[in-house]
Order: sequence, then structure tokens, then C-alpha cells
Amino acid sequence: MEEKIVKYTHPNGEIDVLWIPERCEHAAVCVKSLPQVYHPKDRPWITVQNANTDELIDQIKRCPSGALQYELKK
Repeated sequence: MEEKIVKYTHPNGEIDVLWIPERCEHAAVCVKSLPQVYHPKDRPWITVQNANTDELIDQIKRCPSGALQYELKK
């Protein structure tokens, strides 16, 4: 049986920021890179409006576990 992967989506109009909790290693690269966006104690903990799309993409590419991903809007 195929395992269902849970993804949380946080849209900003240009991209969807995806978070896959099962993959998160809690390395805190996201929090250190964009503290204005990532607030682990808040719900939702990702506030994509606090950074531009290029900043988000650059940070997401540095996520060591792949727990953060993005999809471009068409």
C-alpha cells in the first residue's frame, strides 16, 4: 500500500511553498535564513508574505532535508 505524504501549502500568488513535516530534520536553516517568514511556535508557522518570491526560492533550495519545496504558479 502506498504511503500518503502530507503536504501543507502556503501560497504567495507566484509560488506555493510546500512543507512536508515527515521529511523535516529540524536543522533550522529556514528559520536562520528567513526569520521573518518561519516562526516554529506559531500556527501557521510559515508567513510567505514576509519575503519576496526570489528570497523564498533561494532559501527553499537550501533546505537540507527537502521538507520545504515550491511549485511555480502558471
